[in-house]
Amino acid sequence: MRFFRWVLALALLAGPAALQPAAAQVYTQTDPLAHTFSIVARDPKSGDLAVAVQSHWFSVGTSVSWAEAGVGAIATQSFTNKSFGPRGLALLKSGKTAQQTLDELLRPDEGRDVRQVAVVDSKGNVAVHTGAKCIDMAGQQTGAQFSVQANMMLTDQVPSAMARAYEQGAALPFPERVLAALDAAQAAGGDVRGRQSAALLVVRAQASAAPWDDRLIDLRVDDAAEPLKELRRLLQLHRAYEHMNAGDLAVEKNDVPGAIREYEAAEKLFPDNLEMRYWHAISLANKQQVPAALKLLRPIFKQDPNWRTLTQRLPKVGLLTVSEAELKQILTLK
Repeated sequence: MRFFRWVLALALLAGPAALQPAAAQVYTQTDPLAHTFSIVARDPKSGDLAVAVQSHWFSVGTSVSWAEAGVGAIATQSFTNKSFGPRGLALLKSGKTAQQTLDELLRPDEGRDVRQVAVVDSKGNVAVHTGAKCIDMAGQQTGAQFSVQANMMLTDQVPSAMARAYEQGAALPFPERVLAALDAAQAAGGDVRGRQSAALLVVRAQASAAPWDDRLIDLRVDDAAEPLKELRRLLQLHRAYEHMNAGDLAVEKNDVPGAIREYEAAEKLFPDNLEMRYWHAISLANKQQVPAALKLLRPIFKQDPNWRTLTQRLPKVGLLTVSEAELKQILTLK
């Protein structure tokens, strides 16, 4: 890692004394330098848990953000100790509170002075630590069932701006409320180095019998000029596909009007997405509404003929259940 080669070069120039181990500086090349701002929170309405982050560091979501349904959420940053994520969640799952978990993580950690860690548990208790040697501007602020924290910021206003935005966003859906805190951090100066990546992770209030569905939102922007803008775009796309899934469910229940409402809501969010319009049309055709399906399919086939090719393959697997005459009518659209 270039940062560590640079530090070593400076140490060699400074002389042998600089190479001696320093207290509270026991960190290694395996600890990413995720200097950043983040939020951990529990939704007081639903009990859902979230952690969100932005940094001028590649793929920050793979290092900083950790959460488990019915357990809690953790942000580990500055000189990141990634083990704090899984270890912290295991401690919370064993019944420890946010503060007890944080204390147990930090107690044996010789690098605690360069760590910044925040924990929220399933009851909404929060605990946060900003090490004395975190790079300025560094700070934290807690509120009702949330904590915001930042280090290596351009100004010292970031934590207060994040807390204020989150508190004022109580009427927003929980994921959007969390993102409002990140936007406020950036508006207050953000990372002194700029921006590169961001992540949003939201999990259920309680674990279900289907743990693969317990991550409600898991979005990451690993490298972008404006990661928060891209993260919001992905969240909107996520919302659109929620409508698509609801439309598919309505089709299964033979609720064609309900399906149409859901598909139209999805298409309104992303009108240029051909796939959303395509499966809307196929669902209409399967419900004996071929004229309406033709109206949607005609511009899709003109824009990209591969969708016509795909349509030929659907009857074989039972995804298009129209008559031979109707299929010919669909495939010969001009």
